[in-house]
Amino acid sequence: MRRIAATVLVLFAIAGCAQMSANLAVRDESHQLSDLVGYAQSVAAMRPDAQRRELNDATQTYAKDPGLYPRLRLALLLSLPGTGFADDTRAANLLEPLTASAAPAGGPLRQFGAWLYVQVGERVREQRKTAQLKEQIDALRAIERALNERRPGGNR
Repeated sequence: MRRIAATVLVLFAIAGCAQMSANLAVRDESHQLSDLVGYAQSVAAMRPDAQRRELNDATQTYAKDPGLYPRLRLALLLSLPGTGFADDTRAANLLEPLTASAAPAGGPLRQFGAWLYVQVGERVREQRKTAQLKEQIDALRAIERALNERRPGGNR
């Protein structure tokens, strides 16, 4: 009976340690996420040359360590509007792998990455739609010019 009690106690202790470890990891990720958001705000306020240096640093860091945090940092920089280097398509490509594991157990960083992927993906779709509409308008203008040239008397 004492062995069973001791075994149960050890199992509870192990389970408790595992739960504490999981809680600490989530807390660490929450701090990292907070750091990322603050970092993005500070980079958005920088001058273009400083922004470019931050992008170069994030790119080099990601090349050395393609982990979750460097991936999010680089994708977040690439998705910042108003910078000279914004590249939503590249940011979406960096974020896409995070969408597969964005379940609640995925942690705050993965959840943020999945959310950012949706936001960036929507902007990419809007950019494509805008480009298509511009092409259609250009095609209609070309047709209008051709019709005007065929009419007697030229342009009207």
